[in-house]
Amino acid sequence: MANRKGERRERELVNRLDEAGFAVMRAPASGSATDRDLPDVLAGNGESFYAIEAKSSSGDPIYIDGEEVTALEFFAENFGAEPRIGIRFDERDWSFFAPSELYVTDGGNYRVKLETAIAEGEDILELVGESTQIRLGDSEVLA
Repeated sequence: MANRKGERRERELVNRLDEAGFAVMRAPASGSATDRDLPDVLAGNGESFYAIEAKSSSGDPIYIDGEEVTALEFFAENFGAEPRIGIRFDERDWSFFAPSELYVTDGGNYRVKLETAIAEGEDILELVGESTQIRLGDSEVLA
């Protein structure tokens, strides 16, 4: 059941990126037992290219396996894409993070809390270049 929900969320993300003018595909081997670690979604528009590991949950926080993040970074570097972790909590829209922006646990895994996703995550419009988020405290923007 949870895997079907994850697949549905991945398809939703693919559709949103497609609507924004990106060429996009969901990796068929994502989440399955394979020798190659592939990101869940690949997307590009001729200027920006992303390899995205998509995670969704009704629970808070969302944890991401450290090995998945390492594989994502490796793939993205070799492919020429920017690695992104896409986070979607139930009743919320997608938030995106570069792996370096995420909290690393003592066990080497990654963690995203709902409050972090809301306050610090890049939304889908920012990811596709349609808007820029201005945060309180960005003094150079407010000056």
